[in-house]
Amino acid sequence: MSLQRKHFDLLVALAGAKESLSQRDLEKITEYSLGTINKVYRELVTDGYVDSGKITEKGLEALDPYRAKKAVFIAAGFGSRMVPITLNTPKPLVRVHGKRIIDTLLDACLAAGIEEIYIVRGYLGEQFDQLLYKYPMIHLLENPMFNEANNISSAMVARNLLSNSYVFEADLLLSNPKIITKYHYTSDFLAIPKDRTDDWCFEVKDGVIREEKVGGENCWQMVGISYWNKEDGEKLSTDLAAVYNGPGGKERYWEQVPLVYKKQNYKVEVRACQEDDIVEIDTFRELCAIDKAYDV
Repeated sequence: MSLQRKHFDLLVALAGAKESLSQRDLEKITEYSLGTINKVYRELVTDGYVDSGKITEKGLEALDPYRAKKAVFIAAGFGSRMVPITLNTPKPLVRVHGKRIIDTLLDACLAAGIEEIYIVRGYLGEQFDQLLYKYPMIHLLENPMFNEANNISSAMVARNLLSNSYVFEADLLLSNPKIITKYHYTSDFLAIPKDRTDDWCFEVKDGVIREEKVGGENCWQMVGISYWNKEDGEKLSTDLAAVYNGPGGKERYWEQVPLVYKKQNYKVEVRACQEDDIVEIDTFRELCAIDKAYDV
């Protein structure tokens, strides 16, 4: 049985608590009014989802369809703007302050209980084998088209794995692992609210992404981390193939499928994060600025 949004939000708050929560506590966490909390809480108790301020096993079962169960990493690209460091090392494996970039994302997945992890590799692909020593649970997938097509080719390799799944650009340096969350009510894309940006961004209305574009004002700057629920993941399997095999399809970015070319099939929400939560290191100069060990 599907949950209403308010019931979902309260159950998620209770699932993340180590101790029982009062209705006042839930008011602070969810920002719903106390009257709304009181009503929804009583309904959850009646349904057997909550008891004495704690979520029950039945409540956890009700949340399970909304749980992130997989993670797919797009990691096949060359990283040309990071030359010379990427001449010998794939960008996700570059170390920043001694830690590989991709490790910050993998560790956050494991902390959120996501252990079914797939990495789509291409350029210097054999180097990703080193990850298996620390992360023996990961599955490595091959993208033979990485040098001939855009990142939609990597999504094609994993197109049947996108239900209840995160999709990560594998070259993002994560500093706040808590933005990788266990439960999602619907499909969503992480983004940073901006007064102005020259980067890829979203126009958003009522919390839903209406347009993807480059540059804008009073918009949301895209972060390359998204989540896809069961239904949307299944649609992506078909829609990715349709766009990829269509005119100019190999030149597309994978997220343009649900956000541009087949956007009528999806209702993707924006999920807010902050500048300090995550960094995309685009150039070698930016890498040197973050980690002085490279500035020699």
